[in-house]
Amino acid sequence: MLKNIDPALNADVLHALQSMGHGDTVVVSDTNFPSDSIARQTVLGKLLRIDNVSAARAINAILSVMPLDTPLQPSAGRMEIMGAPDEIPPVQQEVQAVIDGAEGKPAPMYGIERFAFYEEAKKAYCVITTGENRFYGCFLFTKGVIPPETV
Repeated sequence: MLKNIDPALNADVLHALQSMGHGDTVVVSDTNFPSDSIARQTVLGKLLRIDNVSAARAINAILSVMPLDTPLQPSAGRMEIMGAPDEIPPVQQEVQAVIDGAEGKPAPMYGIERFAFYEEAKKAYCVITTGENRFYGCFLFTKGVIPPETV
């Protein structure tokens, strides 16, 4: 057990998040996403899991250790609903609240059309699947940097 590390973050997830560099992306997916087949095409090449928790809970854990690429704002993407790209379902509203809390300010997500999301996901560093069972609980995050402390 480690201090100040969210217990939802297992060793494989922590290693992947630490290994990612500035500008790398991570997909956080729901249970309906083709996670394994997409993950095999990513840089890491295997699926990671944060099981039995919602997308919002998993993303809260991830953003507790991973900075978003704030100069690139928005650096958090969401899968758009087919036929209703501007609709924000409850699962995405919950995740938006987590992102805003992690950033300390509003940081709106951008929409990605469903099939374009699949293509972007293949280019990601890794895919982390969650226990989220609601539709459209799929997100893409771009890793930022932690600036050096100034004296």
